[in-house]
Amino acid sequence: MMSSTKVKKNIMLTYVDLFAGAGGLSEGFIRNGFEPIIHVEMNVDACYTLKTRLAYHYLKNNNQLDIYASYLKAEISRADLYENLPIDLLDSILNLKIDDANLNYIYKQIDKNLKLRKFKKVDLLIGGPPCQAYSLIGRHGIDWDNDERVKLYKLYGKILAKYKPSMFVFENVPGIISANKGEYFNDLRSYYDKLGYNVDYQILKAEEFGVLQSRRRVIIIGSLKSKKLVYPDFPKMIEKYTTADVFHDLEVLKPGDSISNGKYKKSASEYQKKYHVRENFDFYTQHITRPHNTNDLAIYKIVQDKWNNEKHRLKYNDLPKKLRTQNNISSFLDRFKVVDLNGLSHTLVAHIAKDGHYYIHPTQTRSISVREAARLQSFPDNYFFEGSRTAAFTQIGNAVPPLMSQVLAKTIKEILIN
Repeated sequence: MMSSTKVKKNIMLTYVDLFAGAGGLSEGFIRNGFEPIIHVEMNVDACYTLKTRLAYHYLKNNNQLDIYASYLKAEISRADLYENLPIDLLDSILNLKIDDANLNYIYKQIDKNLKLRKFKKVDLLIGGPPCQAYSLIGRHGIDWDNDERVKLYKLYGKILAKYKPSMFVFENVPGIISANKGEYFNDLRSYYDKLGYNVDYQILKAEEFGVLQSRRRVIIIGSLKSKKLVYPDFPKMIEKYTTADVFHDLEVLKPGDSISNGKYKKSASEYQKKYHVRENFDFYTQHITRPHNTNDLAIYKIVQDKWNNEKHRLKYNDLPKKLRTQNNISSFLDRFKVVDLNGLSHTLVAHIAKDGHYYIHPTQTRSISVREAARLQSFPDNYFFEGSRTAAFTQIGNAVPPLMSQVLAKTIKEILIN
């Protein structure tokens, strides 16, 4: 990593976020003083989440967090909240599919916002195309020649070629490296090389960045060849904390219960203080659980008992026959899984939006709530996810953990300003 003992802290760096999702990756860059020029995201609920998060940062910077608190408490509407924001900030969220038909409009909006905010260039491009096609499960049935999802890196590259930022950050699942027998990643790397970028990658562990989750992500970073930069040396840590440090202070819920404005029932843990989980407010939102049928609840109790008392992960074919609702007992046998209270959570993915079987609460007979899932992804309690319960789970499962992106952003900033 290129570094210097003198850091030019007053330099404002700009970035564009593609396939922005709920803003987990973007959050780390905002926390490190980067200026977002445009976020592009095709999901409408995620776009509202991005706007609401920008509202939080804007109001915080202007000592008006009382307005944001009023929104979280449902005392004012979302429209009322957004009325407090500058138009250019709201317009910086583009609810668009990134495709050839929309590229010119995206360019127009980037240029417009650069001019409005008196910036000369885009310093950084960040984002990660939808990863389902590259995941191990998602590869079955993929048409590598015609599936538009596997060509999204070229659209990313067109925007890269247009603005020539000093660096780019491309986040994805580890499966992208071996997808289509490695040919896909080789094509990606060759394409960006032709655009003038040196490209390298690492598979990073989220738990080494303070996230209470065993999560692997590929972070591909490119830098302009003329800059002669090297892949960043991201500082890593091994923490002693467990999921118990973020599950202890929320109200006990039954399946289908929901708390939209809850009081913490215990003091903040050391982890919560260190990573600002409960920052700004003395209440939390979106402690929302899904309902479960009696059959699933019976399974949950058995699976919990095996895990909590024997540390044994029960397989589907180990369940009593009367509880089995599916005939397939030869594959996908780990359909039910308890979150480890005394260790790290297993990887949180967007499938949690479909059912909670893979994310059973360790001590309460239900799957985890929206707020619990958000905490496992290292989102602070002041982060609000717009849309339905299902939409919130999807956004959380697809996100880059903010604690991870915060370290990426801090290290990249040190490189760019030296």
